[in-house]
Order: sequence, then structure tokens, then C-alpha cells
Amino acid sequence: MKSLSLLRRKDGVAVLLFDTPKLPVNVLSRALVDEVSPLMEEIEKDETVVACVLASAKADSFIAGANLDEVVAMSAAGAEAVSRAAHAWLDRIEASPKPVVAAIHGAALGGGLEVALACRYRLATDHPKTVLAFPEVMLGVLPGAGGTQRLVPLVGLTRALPMLLAGKRIRARQALRYGLVDALTSPGGLVETAARAALALAKGELVPDRDKVPLADRPLVVAPFRSFALGKARQAVMRKTRGLYPAPLEILACVEKGLESGRAAGLEEEAVRFGQLVGSPEAKNLIRLFAAMTDLKKAPKGEAAPRPVRKLGVLGAGLMGEGIAAVSLPLGPVVLRDVNEETLTRAARSLRRGLDRRFKSGALARVERDRQWYGLTPTSRPEALAGADLVIEAVFEDLGLKRKVLAEAEAVIADDAVFASNTSALPIREIAAKAKRPERVVGMHYFSPVPKMPLLEVVVPEGAAPRAVATARAFGVAQGKTVIVVKDGPGFYTTRILAPYINEAVTLLDEKADIRELDEALLAFGFPVGPVALLDEVGIDVAAHVSTDLGKAFEARGTSPSPTLKRLFDAGFVGRKGAKGFYLYPKERKPGAPKEVDPAVWAFLGGETRRSFPAEDLADRLALLMVNEAVWCLDEGIIASARDGDAGAVLGLGFPPFRGGPFRYADAVGARSLVERLTELADAHGARFKPAPLLSAMAKKGKLFYP
Repeated sequence: MKSLSLLRRKDGVAVLLFDTPKLPVNVLSRALVDEVSPLMEEIEKDETVVACVLASAKADSFIAGANLDEVVAMSAAGAEAVSRAAHAWLDRIEASPKPVVAAIHGAALGGGLEVALACRYRLATDHPKTVLAFPEVMLGVLPGAGGTQRLVPLVGLTRALPMLLAGKRIRARQALRYGLVDALTSPGGLVETAARAALALAKGELVPDRDKVPLADRPLVVAPFRSFALGKARQAVMRKTRGLYPAPLEILACVEKGLESGRAAGLEEEAVRFGQLVGSPEAKNLIRLFAAMTDLKKAPKGEAAPRPVRKLGVLGAGLMGEGIAAVSLPLGPVVLRDVNEETLTRAARSLRRGLDRRFKSGALARVERDRQWYGLTPTSRPEALAGADLVIEAVFEDLGLKRKVLAEAEAVIADDAVFASNTSALPIREIAAKAKRPERVVGMHYFSPVPKMPLLEVVVPEGAAPRAVATARAFGVAQGKTVIVVKDGPGFYTTRILAPYINEAVTLLDEKADIRELDEALLAFGFPVGPVALLDEVGIDVAAHVSTDLGKAFEARGTSPSPTLKRLFDAGFVGRKGAKGFYLYPKERKPGAPKEVDPAVWAFLGGETRRSFPAEDLADRLALLMVNEAVWCLDEGIIASARDGDAGAVLGLGFPPFRGGPFRYADAVGARSLVERLTELADAHGARFKPAPLLSAMAKKGKLFYP
């Protein structure tokens, strides 16, 4: 099946329609490039055609980027060749004697935006679904079809660099202000409006504003500013990535080459560096991780039919409950219940502010903002939950309280409605032990802050109804989450593999490791936050509670928890939320200033005199414990696959994405090498480092988690 069709209008405009077969969005592929060249030649030779429009046959997508299955399979040389072919194709569109207009509705991402940039004129719909962006950097690569060369002269460095280096998404009105698009219209009649613009261009009656200003006179690309801006950008990249992610630096090199030596040299640089990045392990891991996220949004084969959720109940209006409501309001009515009226009022105000921000940014239309707002029912009455198809409880981590709100909900909801507990560690089977219908109780473990964190763990206790599980998973996907389904057990998956990581950090502090050195070692490994800083963020109270419970559960494996966390908690240290943790949290701190250690914590850690450990040992003792525990979870069936384990660790806990997750990392290091290092650590520090049986078996057979 073909991805392109050519329609000839009577007015002399040819319309080239993108329609990738069997996919909900259009993607660029080798086959499409092969299709487009003869069609462009046909358009150029046809004397009855005076102009062309590129448009999409999909409902809400222009072109969503490249075919990632093809990209991940490419060698460095193959990727470089593809980049050169894309340059030739888009150069032809740009140089066509018959003006080409891009008619953009929906997502124009990556290669899709590069196609649009090669057109003489860009018309976009003023609609929340129209978004323009270069997300390649998040996949470890760079725009390889001329994006690093066409964007900067068009919008200037200060606007181009956030798009290229951080994947900043631009909505239609902002794109018009940037000069990224030439005009806006409504979705209805988009192609017709684009055809009229194409005819006006062909007749010389329409000249894009940018063409009225010579390139040399455009601001923000002159040499003095250029050197300063690129230097600052390079410094910012190094601060943020520590050089662990090569793509941003390669993008800067391409931009700089094009500005200094011209577009031809810049395109050459882009092709070479695109090939090098595509061939790198970092890009392969990031692309595979993205593919795993995409797969996890699909219903598993043989899954039960989920219950449609026409009304949602959320119990608890604290930060977690408010966050769950925020990501659920787009899907339908939400009843937000809390016994504290002040808490309800605060949550409702916060939700309204969030909706207003999205409206002002262009992410929501006014009518949609109002629909969501009027779909919210803040209440203290349990009977308001009547008619809810799904109730998500997000109250304090107390077993008795969770059982109480479950009983109150069961008194008013239908017998086949689903009840989910948002808990990070309490076993679901215990929460459901006294329920009238325990088979409809599952776990939905969200991560804070809910609107930003992409992961959801659906926890399945023994005896759970398949439809209840399917309902929780499907609703999580509809909320925009990547969902992993895990078995009920101590700590489920993410909390279980985080607990030994955190406990080892405290154990090292007990051994006189320096707080800053420990955090720095794990930042250098690739974690976004050091383990001690993470303890302050999670809450010392929460960590002490979880570490005690999980320590008991896995005592036989030598995982006795450090008593230091409980001593700190008993002394009033709770972390950042109480402005009293391992670090100081003054009311005013200069942006970018390093955090200072709270001198009061030294009394709990054996004094301020510390000793130095090799950074590699610090990283290994924490990261390898997490990897090893992930393997235990796979062996015990807590997670269904290495893919699920990698997605959960990266999206929920910040395991370095460029390493691909615990299982991709294990494959890269090699099971044999991992077993040898863990055995060394076990001999030196105790049985908690003993390699998981599955890992030892794989080492003996030379097997991989991803064959």
C-alpha cells in the first residue's frame, strides 16, 4: 500500500496527501522517500500544475516523525546515507519552481517539521492539537533532514536552540509569532485555504514576510551574538547532561558549522553526525525505550474488556488526589472527595489555575476548559460517589484508613465498579482483606507530581477480576500514562527496587561517606538526582517507613535496614517538605546555587569527619543493587518482562534513560561481569549483594535479557 496520493485540482494546484497505511499517524520512511521523488518530478513536468500543497489525510496529524523501527535498525553508515537522501528530497521541494505550501493540522514533529520547513509557505490550524517540535534530542539523535540548518535562520538562535536542544513544543499562535508558520486558519477548509495561498505565491501576489528581509539583515544570527549564545548553550548542556548524552552537543556543532561555513557545509556536518548518533548505544537505548512506552499503551493480547469509565471518584484531595483529578478531568466527570473542606477548596483552586494556564498557552480551547471545570465535583459526602465506574483512593499511607474509605465507597458504588488504591508499598491484598468484593480491588500506584510523571503501576493481587485490571490499565493509558502491570507483593516493583538503593545510600553514610560525594557519584552515573537529595524529596518519614517494612520482608537475603533513617525521623527530620533534611532549605536561595548540607545531620551519622570512597564503588553499590533486585522481580514474576522492568525503572525512578534500564544495562555490561562484581561486593559488604539466581544462571549460559 502506498503512503502518498496525488490529487490535481482544476485551478492548477496539485495536492500531495500523506497517509501512512495501517497507522493512526503519518511517519517518514524509506518507502515514502522512494514514492515522493517520482511524484515531485511528475508535478514539475506537468504544465497544468502551477503550485503544490502538502497535506495529511489523517484526522489530527500532519507528519509525526520518522519510522523508528527503521532508525533503530540502521548502522551509522546507513543512517548517514538516509540523511543525505532526505537532504536531496527536501532541497528539491525548497527549490521547486512551483511553490509548495505545507497545510499543517495536528502534530508536525521531527522529520514532519523538516518537511514543512522546506516548503515556500506554511499554513497551520489554530487548534490545540497543532504542535510543532523537534523531539529527536530526546531519542538521542538530531534532526537529520536539514532541521539544524533551516530552523535557525528562520526563527533566530534564541528561539531555535530550545527547540533543538530540549524538544520544546510550539503551538500554532507561538509558531506564527516565531515566523515558524506564515499564517493560521481553522481546521475546516485547510486544504482549500492552502491552495489559494499556493496560487497567490505562483502569481507573485503573496510574498512571505521573511522573504522581505535579507538573511544578512535578520537579527540574532550575527557573529558576536552567535558566539556568545552558542557558548552559553554549550555550558547549559554540560551542566544538565554532564556529557552523558551526546546529541545536544552534536546539534550545537551542526548549527555552528552552518552559521560559520554556510548551509552546504552544515548539511554535510548534519549527515555525518546524524549517522554517528544513530549508531550510538545511547540512541539505540533511548529509541527502544520510546518503543517500549508505545507498546505499553496498547492493550495486551487477550485482555478482558475494560469497564467504560463515565464517572470517576477520587478519594483524598491532597497533592496526589489533586494530581489524579487533573489528569482525569479531560476524560469525563470527576468527584473529588475529602473530609476536610479547606483541603477541597485548595485543590479546586489549584485545578482551576491549571486549566486557566493551559487555556492561555493554547493547549485548551475555552469550551474545553469550561467543560473540564464544570465536570469537577468537590465534596465531603461519600454518597456523591454513587454511579462512579472507578474510584481511586489517594489517602494517607495507613492501612486502617484505606480500609475505611474502601468500605465507605463500597456502600454506594455498584457491585461491579472498580476500586483502586494509590499506594506505594502497602499490599493490595491487605487493603482488600475486609472488602465486600475484594476481586474488584486493585492498585494504581501513581508517582509525584502526577501530571508530570509518566509512569503508572497497576498492581494485581491474587484473585483480582481480569476486568478490574483491564479497567485500571486502560484508564491509566487514557490519562496519558505508560502503564506497567505488576503482581502484588512487598513494594510491588518500583518501590521494591528503590528500597535497597536508598538503604545502601544510608549505609554508606553510616560508613562515613560524604553526602555530596555520594550524590555526585550517582549523578555521574546518570541518575537525575543524587540518592541523598532523593531521600529529602521522597521524605525521610516515608523512606523510614518503607525501609522498615521491606527490610522485614527480605530479611532472609541480608537486607537489614539502617536504623539511621528512623532516628532522623524521630528527631523531626522529614526532608524538603518540612524544610529539615540532609540538606538545608532556606526560604531564599539563589538559582543554581549548590545546596548546603544541614550540619545537624552529622550527629546522626557519626560526626562531620568523612572519608573518601572511589566514585565507581559508590555508584556500583547503589546501582547494581537496583539492577539485581530488578532481576529478582523478573524471576519471581512480579514483572512480566524485561521491557516492563526497564520502562518502570526509567520512567518511575530515573534510572539513566541512555542506559536503557536495568535489563538493557545488564546486557551491555554482561551477566558474567555483573555476577563477578556483585560477588566481590557480597564478599566485602554482605549477603545483600548476592547475585539473583536468574542472573547467575544467565551468566553461566551466556544469555541476554534481550536476545
